[in-house]
Amino acid sequence: MADLRATYRLQLTAEFGFAAARELVPYLRDLGVSHLYLSPSLQARPRSPHGYDVIDPGRISDTLGGEGEFRALAAAAAGAGLGMILDVVPNHMAADDANPYWADETLRERFFDLDPETGRWRRFFDIDDLAGVRQEDPRVFEATHELVLGFVRDGILDGLRIDHPDGLADPAGYLGRLRDRGAEYVWVEKILDSGERLREWPVTGTVGYEFLNDVAGLFVDPAAEVPLTTLWEQVSGNRRGFGAVALEAKLEQLATTFMPEVDRLMRSAGAGGSALGVGGRDALIGALASLPVYRTYVESLARVVDSADREAIAAAHMQPELAAMLLLEQDAPPEFVTRFQQTTPAVMAKGVEDTAFYRYGRLLALNDVGGDPSRFGIDVATFHAANAERARRFPRGLLTTMTHDAKRSGDVRARIAALTSMPQAWVAHVTRWLEIGDRLRGADGAPDPVEQYFLFQTLVGSWPIEIDRIEAYMQKALREAKRNTNWVEQNLEWEEGVATFCRTICADAEFLGDFEPFAARVAMAGERAALGQLVLKLTAPGVPDFYQGDELEFRALVDPDNRRPVDWDRRREMLAGLQGGAAPDAASRKLWLIWRLLELRGSRPEAFDGTYEPIAAGEHACAYLRGEDVLVVVGTREEMSSTDVLAAPQGRWRDVLGGRERSFAGSEPLTFVLSEHGVAVFERVGR
Repeated sequence: MADLRATYRLQLTAEFGFAAARELVPYLRDLGVSHLYLSPSLQARPRSPHGYDVIDPGRISDTLGGEGEFRALAAAAAGAGLGMILDVVPNHMAADDANPYWADETLRERFFDLDPETGRWRRFFDIDDLAGVRQEDPRVFEATHELVLGFVRDGILDGLRIDHPDGLADPAGYLGRLRDRGAEYVWVEKILDSGERLREWPVTGTVGYEFLNDVAGLFVDPAAEVPLTTLWEQVSGNRRGFGAVALEAKLEQLATTFMPEVDRLMRSAGAGGSALGVGGRDALIGALASLPVYRTYVESLARVVDSADREAIAAAHMQPELAAMLLLEQDAPPEFVTRFQQTTPAVMAKGVEDTAFYRYGRLLALNDVGGDPSRFGIDVATFHAANAERARRFPRGLLTTMTHDAKRSGDVRARIAALTSMPQAWVAHVTRWLEIGDRLRGADGAPDPVEQYFLFQTLVGSWPIEIDRIEAYMQKALREAKRNTNWVEQNLEWEEGVATFCRTICADAEFLGDFEPFAARVAMAGERAALGQLVLKLTAPGVPDFYQGDELEFRALVDPDNRRPVDWDRRREMLAGLQGGAAPDAASRKLWLIWRLLELRGSRPEAFDGTYEPIAAGEHACAYLRGEDVLVVVGTREEMSSTDVLAAPQGRWRDVLGGRERSFAGSEPLTFVLSEHGVAVFERVGR
């Protein structure tokens, strides 16, 4: 297996399949990544845009080029010293007659989680044509994993990324079978609450959402919390915190989208649901909505209850009888306990990330997958503690700042977070823009102030941006919020009013005269934060993961905006120029940082496999040693004072990004350590 240095996610499509990916191998090798990280590549529906609707797990996708091209890609990667990781989807397959396991009624009953009373199947979230698979059945596991595990056994695949393990009946058992069958490197798409720890599963780590939110939060200035909260309350006319908004959204989803799941849970509880005690159905709905994490992992048949499960159930404040059932302290049908645990992730995903995140807009940089918008940033000590735990428990977990599921790219997120460095200016500008908006919006009031505030943050984060992209984003945001329109009952007049407003305000001279100079100021602060986050991702404990195209400035919004075609020729040319001696400029600075620091990881593997030691650098910078020979310093605030100093380690050091050598006196002002972009990385060259 190739040494894990960095992964690079490729989104494969009919237009960009295995052959096209093979052409990128030399570029990715030169960039310094160690592994291609492929989106789902098994046979999905014809021309599937994502590959998550598998119809035959025993066959490589013909749309992407078939098994021959897949093997050719693997061979090309191996020839360049790169490995491959594959995104695998065990939880669901397409409910489609082209799926042999679905078309055969006998196989359907064995392979899919069907309700014998109604004939309905467990869905993936709210998607009716994606049916839940019974991976708890060893025969189903073997049939659906034979091909993939064969690739692992033969060394064609080095590792697997497991999509949505929380949907499975027994995630721990499933992951144990993968390890038993030879899958040594497995990353799980597990979304953790800000205070939740990954269970002791046989995995390499998560796909990195907790790092994404931690590193973004590090650049959020806590001093801005009061003025931005006040502004949000004025815009929204509501003083509720995010927790109340999220609970309301989850309850709405349970009363509508997930009523079939509630009905099945009631039946599986036994005695018509009377076993649930006082409150019955309402108590069940309240419990599903109030669980503070995605799910618990009680093993009802083995009667295993972890202390973390008890804490989560206690925090939900559910009816005592129901809590006792879920904790196996009272008789409960195993099916009920298991199905409850499979249902809460869908409720959380659709209620929180796909509804509440589009209703609560205090600071959109906090509204990303796995994020907690009520947590207004984190301090350096908290970031260090999280890194220390990653180093101890999952030193090869993925570190990401952008994925195909992210609500916005890291660059956009960094710009929006940068608003916390200028809260008074932001409040003043938004106040003026809302006044302009009152003049421009339609007679029906579209968009309302909340929607305008979402638009303003998005424009600041992504400017300049094509108007059709903004219109598409706002339509999705409106429907996800489910306030004035939604996916099921579309209010097309309101949506068109918002689209018209977007076009009008983005061409309005008064608005642009005020907006563009401010957006340019935010962009400068955002670039500094984005570069800082990039340096931390490249040097913190774990394996840095890059999303396709994100090595240059990448101002992408939520899917499908983030899946637009990538200009590979431009990236090849820029990397060749840098490696030929060209100086980095604003356009190539991210690319240059990635190349130089991946080169450092390659030349100093013992440092990045070594210890993580926080170094004192005050409240406005994050500094640490990797091993004994790599020192990282990143400013988390744009302004530095004479009191901001680094407790620099002794020795002779080379500035990896600047080139010169220097010794430290033991206490160095950060202004003398950091580059003009607020970052510095040193490697030891002598004691």
